[in-house]
Amino acid sequence: QVQLVESGGGLVQAGGSLRLSCAASGRTFSNYAMRWFRQAPGKEREFVAAISGSGSTTSYADSVKGRFTISRDNAKNTGYLQMNSLKAEDTAVYYCNAASTFSRSLTVGGYWGQGTQVTVSS
Repeated sequence: QVQLVESGGGLVQAGGSLRLSCAASGRTFSNYAMRWFRQAPGKEREFVAAISGSGSTTSYADSVKGRFTISRDNAKNTGYLQMNSLKAEDTAVYYCNAASTFSRSLTVGGYWGQGTQVTVSS
């Protein structure tokens, strides 16, 4: 089993930046793809970004491409989501996920963190 704890959320003005962290414990972190999803009030959880276990492959939702950067440090068992040029529509709870498959799909499942709130004021 993998335990995930997100941190770094908060309130930021539009155009600002935040960096989310996802600290993992349990099984070997590098064996899992790490993914970020988000869920805004009244909306379904949606894919944001993914990175392979080695860190060599990444994938982004079109809505965040060019603004967000996903990365990981396997030596620290930690993943990151750097969010720049934030917009009001980025407001959501952001969830970290560790999955055995590199995929953009929610159906892959995996392990989830508790989520961290990101609020962007316009």
